[in-house]
Amino acid sequence: MPRPVRTLVVFALTILVLFGLAGAGGSWKPRLGLDLEGGTRITLSALDSGGAVTATKLQQAAGIVDQRVNGSGVSEAEVSTQGDRNIIVEIPGDNRSDLVDAVTRTAQLRFRLVAGAPQPGRPADQPSASPSGSPSGSPSGSPSPSSGASPSSSPSPSATAGQGDATPAGRPAPFAEPSDSPSASPSGSASPSASPSAEAPGGSTAPDPAQQPEVTEKGASVDDPLAWSTNPGVEWLTNFQQFECPAAGSAAKPEADDPDEPLVACDEDGNKYLLSKAVVEGTELRSASFGIPQNGTGYAVQLGFKASARGTFGDVTTALQQNGGSFAIVLDGTVLSAPGVNEPILDGNAQITGDFKESEARSLSNSLKYGALPIRFSEPTVETIGPSLAGNQLSAGVLAGVVGLAIVMIYCLFYYRGLGLVVIASLIVAALITYGAVLVLSASAGFTLTLPGIAGLIVGVGITADSFIVYFERIRDEMRDGRSMRVAVETGWARARNTALAADAVSLLAAVVLYIFAVGVVRGFAFALGVSTLIDIAVFFFFTKPVMTLLARRRFFNTGHRFSGLSRETLGVDEAPPARTGLAGGSA
Repeated sequence: MPRPVRTLVVFALTILVLFGLAGAGGSWKPRLGLDLEGGTRITLSALDSGGAVTATKLQQAAGIVDQRVNGSGVSEAEVSTQGDRNIIVEIPGDNRSDLVDAVTRTAQLRFRLVAGAPQPGRPADQPSASPSGSPSGSPSGSPSPSSGASPSSSPSPSATAGQGDATPAGRPAPFAEPSDSPSASPSGSASPSASPSAEAPGGSTAPDPAQQPEVTEKGASVDDPLAWSTNPGVEWLTNFQQFECPAAGSAAKPEADDPDEPLVACDEDGNKYLLSKAVVEGTELRSASFGIPQNGTGYAVQLGFKASARGTFGDVTTALQQNGGSFAIVLDGTVLSAPGVNEPILDGNAQITGDFKESEARSLSNSLKYGALPIRFSEPTVETIGPSLAGNQLSAGVLAGVVGLAIVMIYCLFYYRGLGLVVIASLIVAALITYGAVLVLSASAGFTLTLPGIAGLIVGVGITADSFIVYFERIRDEMRDGRSMRVAVETGWARARNTALAADAVSLLAAVVLYIFAVGVVRGFAFALGVSTLIDIAVFFFFTKPVMTLLARRRFFNTGHRFSGLSRETLGVDEAPPARTGLAGGSA
């Protein structure tokens, strides 16, 4: 036996919970798209560096950029090509620096070796790499990179390569000139892979001269990255000494990143690195993700390499683990991370741990996942723009929705009379749920409302009204056959719900197909259409049907009042049809 009151109470509580979640998001206004609010436009111009910039490569690059800024499909960043050399990225909102940074990192992703063993000044919380699934802590009981150990504590074996602008005297960093005086041991015990060292000016730790590799004038061949990283030669060391990084927090101009040549590069904190030629290209990276490992306490980034790179990466990490070296992940001439190696990584699955915040781990993961572009671009042009359409477009879109709702309501009142009130109440409830869902999705999933999204929600109004019409007409058919309203509501529901579900399934399938195969704002339209379709199902089952069950118990409706919408005139019969034996409730 149906219990409409209990169903309506539970449904009302669910709506309250929805708006409670919306209020927890801190804003009662949905995020608006570029066409409604304005935002940032970035122009990327391709460079023809030895190879032709083809339309195919440009489309591939545009696809990768789109994945960087719009990977979830609902943030409404629009990526398009212009001419045969430009990619245009439009990002809605005033404070989307995270997406702007993701777009402007446009060069090839490469893995290089950090020269020096170690470089002075390496922070104690430097990230480290270990095989995926292995413990993230450092071996031999020494502190993990994520332990936040101070420079004076025992350094981690996995944090043995570092940064620094200069050594106390003599040859340029990363190799220190031997000193006449012996080095004093730092406070705390030494790590198994780190020799005792002295404190250099400015807080840098100078390596023990006795442990320094021999650096020759010419250096090792750049084609042997492992040998070169311990003997880069005086020329490259001088270049490293003379190179200046921008201040911490300042954007560094991308350096020419030739994969076959060494590189001097900086990270975002202004630390510089002397790096070997590329040992693995970013195109050899199969996957990248982030999260908190099992039994872990901090965020980590997981990497997966293709089979073609596993042997090379395994050989490199084996050598780095033995000599305490590290490798650098370089994107657009900027060092994203320079982890040490806890253990050799032989299966192509690595895990980078360190003192990561969630945003830092996500940023590194996205840069690794969407970093490799088939072509190079000049320095991007970034401009802040107003709405691409007139400022009244949002008002016009909202007005269109209100007018559409009003027309549907007026028609239902005219045609269904008293039953039209059920339509109006259902549409109001659907509108409330839709607004709450948009607020929650804006806060949790980055959903951004654009004009196509508003169009998808307005189309949902028609889908919702269609469900009411099917149900009401089914009830009328049952009453024309002589059934009372109470019985007609239940028997009509059993038949109408299948028809309504079939129609909603078609709309939902269309939305899913559009979402999967479309790009840009069309995906936003599909997403909004899918959400409104699901809301229609919820309102139809948990509001409209219980309300009709309650109304069937009211004399105004079950006696066929002329304004109820179920009178003899409305049903199209000349006289009241005879009530069937054994059926509860009278007929008009």
